[in-house]
Amino acid sequence: MSEKRRINLVAGSYERFIWGFNLNPNKQTLTPFFSYPSHLSLIKSVAVSGSVVASGGSDDTIHLYNLSAASSLGSLNHHSSTVTSLSFYSPPHLSFPRNLVSADSDGSVAIFDADGFVHLQTLSVHRKAINDLALHPSGKLALTVSRDNCFAMINLVRGRRSFCCRLDKEASLVRFDASGDSFFMAVDETVCVHQAEDARLLFELQCPKRVLCAAPARNGLLYTGGEDRNITAWDIKSGKAAYCIEEAHAARVKGIVVLSDEATGDDEPYLVASASSDGTIRAWDVRMAATEKPNPLAECKTQSRLTCLAGSCLKYSAKQPQGGKNNAKVEDENQMVTDQ
Repeated sequence: MSEKRRINLVAGSYERFIWGFNLNPNKQTLTPFFSYPSHLSLIKSVAVSGSVVASGGSDDTIHLYNLSAASSLGSLNHHSSTVTSLSFYSPPHLSFPRNLVSADSDGSVAIFDADGFVHLQTLSVHRKAINDLALHPSGKLALTVSRDNCFAMINLVRGRRSFCCRLDKEASLVRFDASGDSFFMAVDETVCVHQAEDARLLFELQCPKRVLCAAPARNGLLYTGGEDRNITAWDIKSGKAAYCIEEAHAARVKGIVVLSDEATGDDEPYLVASASSDGTIRAWDVRMAATEKPNPLAECKTQSRLTCLAGSCLKYSAKQPQGGKNNAKVEDENQMVTDQ
């Protein structure tokens, strides 16, 4: 019984629609397999883990979906303001998430057990809207940046804010690298690279215009996109640009996904996907990007103003239908982070 992989992309839009796509690198196709007006207003954030998708919108709601069945799993209504950021924690040995963490424009962070999506706790972290949230690969802590010009660290084991400091300027984005040894904060056109252990600033990456999205890769690169319409790959060890796909889109780049070596079956991840506010999603083979500008491997035009992008790789056996129900159960070892 052979094992196959299905690469999926999920995008949200201003028009309330969530979109699902299947990427086939061999056939060079990017095929939509669902679109659904899931929210009452614009979608601000999407997150994917295995076959589970979450979307958050300005209608104060989180919607959940099953990618395998292309169906809705219901909604979570624990926020009283716009859901601005979502992130799943998935242990490396599991193909499904353990926790979902969400942030909102009231400055609160909510923690859910992904087994049944039980609400565990809501924390008041900031005085103003949270712009972005990042989970450490260990699942034990989270970072947030907010419109109150503050940067905060949340201890997810104890369920409390453990650190908060004021920044010189408001940061719009925060990300951990794949190892969790460093993190990145975007402030306008500058991406600050910090050591995770003590938050020491290592160096700054200067982009031509404001950075709107970023995604780390396991090979030590950080991909950024934004108002310059480019996709830039940065070497986070040297702080220099490795290469740049200029004019990757005709409008702002609003989302970037690096498809991991688990998805591609390659030690060096080479598939990158991007979404633009012009409604276009493109997939790129970046192996030759350092020497020549690549053409998109595949693309799809949604006719929507896209706001966010996430990706996932689903494993299935050749005998199992791709659209079959995901019957994975959460075992006793899969305890929620806040119980540790």
